[in-house]
Amino acid sequence: MNDTICALATAPGGAIGIIRISGPQSLEILSHIFRGTGDVQSYSANTIHYGHIISQNHIIDEALVSIFRAPHSYTGEDSTEISCHGSRYILNKVLELLIQNGCRMAQPGEYTQRAFLNGKMDLSQAEAVADLIASSNKATHQIAMSQLRGQFSSELSQLREQLLKLTSLLELELDFSDHEELEFADRNELLLIANKINNRVTTLAHSFEMGQALKNGIPVAIVGKTNVGKSTLLNKLIRDDRAIVSSIHGTTRDTIEDSIDINGITFRFIDTAGIRQTTDEVEQIGITRTYAAIEKAQIILWLIDANPSEEDYKDMLKRTNGKSLIIVRNKIDIIPIDDTNIPSIPELKIIPTTDISAKNGINIDKLEQMLFESANIPELSEQDIIVTSARQYQSLVRAHENLSRVLSGLESGFSGDLISEDLRLVLDDLTNITGQGRIIPNEVLGNIFTHFCVGK
Repeated sequence: MNDTICALATAPGGAIGIIRISGPQSLEILSHIFRGTGDVQSYSANTIHYGHIISQNHIIDEALVSIFRAPHSYTGEDSTEISCHGSRYILNKVLELLIQNGCRMAQPGEYTQRAFLNGKMDLSQAEAVADLIASSNKATHQIAMSQLRGQFSSELSQLREQLLKLTSLLELELDFSDHEELEFADRNELLLIANKINNRVTTLAHSFEMGQALKNGIPVAIVGKTNVGKSTLLNKLIRDDRAIVSSIHGTTRDTIEDSIDINGITFRFIDTAGIRQTTDEVEQIGITRTYAAIEKAQIILWLIDANPSEEDYKDMLKRTNGKSLIIVRNKIDIIPIDDTNIPSIPELKIIPTTDISAKNGINIDKLEQMLFESANIPELSEQDIIVTSARQYQSLVRAHENLSRVLSGLESGFSGDLISEDLRLVLDDLTNITGQGRIIPNEVLGNIFTHFCVGK
């Protein structure tokens, strides 16, 4: 924390490049390589200055420098940002000059780690910075912005205040243990509040599954027999010739993946090997992977180009039980639609079905809308809290387990000291999410911030 660090904050090769400096010697080091108007170390906070980057009286580049004074900066330290041209040579030369004058290169995520350590944000907000940088669609952007703006932190703070009130009342009883008739905390009220908190913690924990789906893309498996047009459909959905299309049966031997954005949600498509009886060992491996893809997928597109047998329907319904299934009848440009041969299986009446031509792009937009509806993603806003961090999820699960013991203890009439101990564990679990008021082990910080890019 006493070092002054520097790093490139933009990709080299663009029109401009930005180098960030943070630490106690930021302005002093800058003064050795920048020539502008006046004394660099006397520059006021929140100002921008034009000048030149100098090396041994040679001009390296024109530049603008932005000045930030502690504690009103991203890291909470004295900081500067140098904006110059994006040439690799220029950027490397500026970094070289900064290091020669006392900077060291920043580690991945070190700027955000310093922001956390200096109280500019809590751990959940710090993790949101990485999610915001990695956001690839509207949904993940909104989730990250909500957490970065402190929605999750505020929610946890309210839960902690309620828990602290409960704990304080129980511990107050312990101070008057000589008077057994005194009861400061009404057990029925405690049970009501603990139940309410537990329900909220459970809801937050359950949001992790949706958070992972939105963050990584909702997995969609395209399955069906050989030559029904699975690869053609994948190519049409992603608007690219990603998969080989051939009239030869068994062309696709392995799963092929690609993603698209539909209404602000990322869908990750998996084209699979055609399902059929075969003696080809490699193709059999591909079919085994098809069944594995069905297991992992959230939505199944069952592509057919004729009327499957009743056994085919029953087999697919069995394999996709509990998952969203869409039956897609392909090749309507050459095969007439015939609803008379659909077997009278009750489950089929509620399964969405659509007719398309993957080759000609007919009804692809309708299929995309059906996919979006099958994902069952609610309309999200920046006020919604969706957990995307495995670390946060684990803390919520532990909080739920400890709260369950609190509820059990209250219902069983346990003494206040036992219930109070479990409440303290719940408080620790929720505090671990934000890290506020706690000493966080370096190992935990390392796990969080090493996944950041350098410069952030």
